[in-house]
Amino acid sequence: MVQLDFIVMAVFAVLIFAIGLAFTRTGSKSSQAFFEAGGETPWWINGLSLFISYFSAGTFVVWGSIAYKHGLVANTIQLTMAISGLIVAVFIAARWKRTGTRTAAEYIGVRFGTKAQQFYTYLILILSLVNTSAVLYPVGKMVYVATPFSLEACIIGIGILIVLYTAAGGLWAVLVTDVVQFIILMAAVLIVIPASFAQIGGVSNLFRQAPADFFEPFANDYTAGFMLAFIGYQTVYIGGNWSYVQRYTSVSSERNAKKVAYLFAFLYALSPVIWMLPPMVYRIINPGLQGLEPEGAYMMLCQRVLPAGLIGLVLSGMISATSSKANTTINLSATVFAQDVYRSVFRPDASEKEQILVARLFTLLFGAGTIGVALLVPLAGGIVEVVLSVAAIAGGALFAPIIWSLYSSRQTAFSVVFTTIVALVVSLSFKVLLPAFAGFKLDRSVETLLGVGLPLAVLGIFEYYYYTQGMKSPRALALQQAPTRETPAVQQVQHEAAQQQNRFGITVIIAAAAFVGAGIALLGVLAGSNMTVVAVGSVIFLLAGTALYRYVLKA
Repeated sequence: MVQLDFIVMAVFAVLIFAIGLAFTRTGSKSSQAFFEAGGETPWWINGLSLFISYFSAGTFVVWGSIAYKHGLVANTIQLTMAISGLIVAVFIAARWKRTGTRTAAEYIGVRFGTKAQQFYTYLILILSLVNTSAVLYPVGKMVYVATPFSLEACIIGIGILIVLYTAAGGLWAVLVTDVVQFIILMAAVLIVIPASFAQIGGVSNLFRQAPADFFEPFANDYTAGFMLAFIGYQTVYIGGNWSYVQRYTSVSSERNAKKVAYLFAFLYALSPVIWMLPPMVYRIINPGLQGLEPEGAYMMLCQRVLPAGLIGLVLSGMISATSSKANTTINLSATVFAQDVYRSVFRPDASEKEQILVARLFTLLFGAGTIGVALLVPLAGGIVEVVLSVAAIAGGALFAPIIWSLYSSRQTAFSVVFTTIVALVVSLSFKVLLPAFAGFKLDRSVETLLGVGLPLAVLGIFEYYYYTQGMKSPRALALQQAPTRETPAVQQVQHEAAQQQNRFGITVIIAAAAFVGAGIALLGVLAGSNMTVVAVGSVIFLLAGTALYRYVLKA
C-alpha cells in the first residue's frame, strides 16, 4: 500500500464517523429514536442493514478462507443463508412485529417475566461480546495483511472507530452506515472481480487450473448433512438473534417486517456467486497458503491485482462490511443493558435521557471488552473455528426457545430456561469436556445438528406435556390481549417524528452515496483512467443524484 491508499481509507473512515455524528441530535431526542430509530424505518433500509450485518460476520475471512481451501463449498454454505432467510420471511419476521414489543428482551420480559428476562439478557450480552470480537478480528486481519501495522494495532484502532460512531447516533447511525457500507462494498467487489480474472487470463482458466474437487458443493467437514443442519441453525439465528429482531420490530407493519427478511433472502441468493470468486481465483495464483494464512487470501489478491488508491477503496469496503456486524451487535447490547438491566434492576424511574447516556457509556465499555477478546481469537484456533463453534453451541440454545414461544401459548419460563440450560451444557460438554478428557469429538455436521435439534426436541416434549395437561401460560394469553401502549394522540406525534427521522436518514444516505460515487470515479481517473472504476463510480453518483432530485429537491 502507498500513501494514496491510506488517504482513501482515512476519507471513508471520516465519512462513516461523520454519519454517526449526524445522528447524535436525532438519537438524543428520545429513547424511541435512539433504540428503535423511530419505530417506522423504511423496510428496504432495514433489509439492507440486516443483509450487510449478517453478511459481514466473516464473509471475507471466514468464508473466504473456506473458498480458498474448498472452492464452491463456500458458496453452498452461504446459499443456506438465503434458504433460512426465506423461512424467516414466511414464518417468523411478522410474528415479532405482532408482539407489539420493541426488542426481544422486552418480549421475553412480558411473555416470561423479569427473572427469565434477566437470565437471557446476561447470556446474550456474553454471546454478543464473543460474536462482536469474532467480527472485529477479521476486520483487523484484513487491515493487517494490507498495511505495515501490527494485528493488535489494527484491531484496537478499528474497534475504537466503530464504538464511537455507534455510541453517537444509536440505531439510526447503525442503519444508515450499514446502507452506505453496502454501497462501498458493492463497488469494491465489482472492481476486484474483473481484475482478478485478468490476472489468471480469463474465467476459463479458473476451471482449467483449479484442483479436481474445487467445484464440488460439499467437502469433508461440510457435508450435505452439515448444510441441512446449518439451515436449521441459520433460521433460528436470523429469526431470533436479538440484533436482527430489531430490524423486524422497528418497521411500521407486519408486512414490512416480512419484506425485510425477503430482501435479505434475495440478496443472499445472489451474493455468494460474486463474493467468493476472488479467494477462489487466488487459489490458482498462489496455492501454497498454509495454517491460518488463507484468512488473508482476499486481501492478498487485492494487493496483487489493484493499482494504488484502489487497494484502499477495496479495503474500505471490506472493513465497512465487516464493521456493520459489530456496530449492530454493540448497539443491541447497549439497548439491552440500558433498558433491561439498568432501568429494570437499578433505576426503574430512569428518564429517557438517562437511559441514552447509560447506553452510550455502556457502548464504550462493551467496545473495550470486545477489543480485548478479539485479540485472543488466534489462541482459539482461528476465526473459522470460533465462528462455527459459537454457532453450534449457542445459536439453537438461546434463540430456538424464544422463537418457539412466538407460536405457542403453552411454553413457560421454566420450560424455555430449562431447555436453554440443557442445550448449553450438552453442547459445551461435547465441544470442550469430552475432547479434552475422553478424546471424543463430534464432526461438524453432528455438532451443528445437536446444537439446533436438541433444544427443539426438549421444547417438543414440554409442548406435548403441557398439551396433555390442558395448560396455557397466563402471560401468553395476556400478551395476546395487551392493549396498545400509547393513545392515538401520542401515536400521531410519534408517527410524525418517525417520518421526520426517515426523511433525514434517507437524505443522509443519498448524500453519502453521491460522495462515494464521486470519490470512486476520481480514484479511477487517478489510477490511469481505469474505465471500470470510473464507470462504477459514475453510476453510483448518477443514481444518487437522481434520488436526491426526486426525493429531496422535488418533494
